[in-house]
Amino acid sequence: MSAMKLVIIILNREEYLDELLEAFVELDVRGATVVDSVGMGQIISNKFPIFGGLRSLMEGARPYNKTILTVVSEEKVELITAEHQKICGSLDEPGTGLIFTVPVDFVKGLTGKSLS
Repeated sequence: MSAMKLVIIILNREEYLDELLEAFVELDVRGATVVDSVGMGQIISNKFPIFGGLRSLMEGARPYNKTILTVVSEEKVELITAEHQKICGSLDEPGTGLIFTVPVDFVKGLTGKSLS
């Protein structure tokens, strides 16, 4: 089995969620967890009026987002990243989100071709 990675995607444009998950299926990614989330800037600017000026600094930011977590073989990371960019656009643009990986040194309960 090749090295495993936890892929974490902060998806600021929630309208792309279904299309992104469909791409996961096409890539034989067999599972992902989707969590409703909100960025720190949004919380601070709403709860602490002194930081209200942060809103103007959060160009393109949206109040809510989705966080997608999936464990895949290292080979799938580049494919997932390419599909994400094709669907959601460049992450170089402000407020579009974030994608990163974390090495997984132990996993139990995953089965299937998505790990090969």
